Amino acid sequence: MTTAHWPDGIRLVISISMQMEAGGEAPYGPGGPFSGFIDMDPSYPDFPTKSWYKYGYREGIQRMLDLWDKFGIKVTSHMVGSAVDRAPEIAREIVERGHEAAAHGRDWVQQYDLEYEAERKFIQDNIDSVRRATGQTPIGYNGAAMRGTINTLKILQDLGFRYFIDDVSRDEPFLIKVRDRDMAIVPYTLNLNDIIQFEAYKFSTLEFEQQLKDEFDQLYEEAAVRRRMMAISTHDRIQGRPYRVRSLGRFLEYAARHKGVAFLRKDRIAEIVYADPDPLRDVNEHEAWAAWERANGRQKITPVA
Repeated sequence: MTTAHWPDGIRLVISISMQMEAGGEAPYGPGGPFSGFIDMDPSYPDFPTKSWYKYGYREGIQRMLDLWDKFGIKVTSHMVGSAVDRAPEIAREIVERGHEAAAHGRDWVQQYDLEYEAERKFIQDNIDSVRRATGQTPIGYNGAAMRGTINTLKILQDLGFRYFIDDVSRDEPFLIKVRDRDMAIVPYTLNLNDIIQFEAYKFSTLEFEQQLKDEFDQLYEEAAVRRRMMAISTHDRIQGRPYRVRSLGRFLEYAARHKGVAFLRKDRIAEIVYADPDPLRDVNEHEAWAAWERANGRQKITPVA
């Protein structure tokens, strides 16, 4: 058990992601809340589902931005490049209102089967889209469904990224080595993720709200003796619904009443870990897996040096 604490008298950090994805989804195929109602040929466009996604950048993000402003909270928005290209004014507003623009891939597709050059271009194109729209160069990365390759961390390092979130192994940030240099890991969340709880498990807002409170209470208690971080994941077309925003607001009000609670962007969390004279460290699973595959002759993607 580590005993490191946060600086500046912070007891517990809450890290909120606001993913900007709507508008970057594939034009055909199933998805969204309507896909279970009809067995539709995926070669035809599904217009109701398209409109469901549009809600994310037409209504959802603006509503969540107002919620963050109400509580003085700054969040990290991982942005899909093609979604940014579809609605650059939304990405720009996110940054102008004090939030971090981070990367989430060029398109809303899986990247786990991409070879090095294709994957590097996939991420570089994402950087370029965010930079054009916001003027901000992303330093944090989240892969689609958290699935990268054995080369992802090396590519991110080459492109100037400072942290990576596709890890749910801890309730605190840590460092790993990538080519003998540090990379910060700011853990993501599946259990406090609106897609998982609302769309997969069909939680009600009251159930999710209670889950948020229970997780907060436990981590706040543990934070008396060790560094603790609570991660919450929100998505434009899901958490941005009116009743869900109202529910999340009740939780934020509850958490903010506790002494020593800070809502921090992920780039700030990474800075704190880098500045720690004795940071928590862990193994680089990407390199360990690549080495195992080489030893067992099961390499599917050619690793880069």
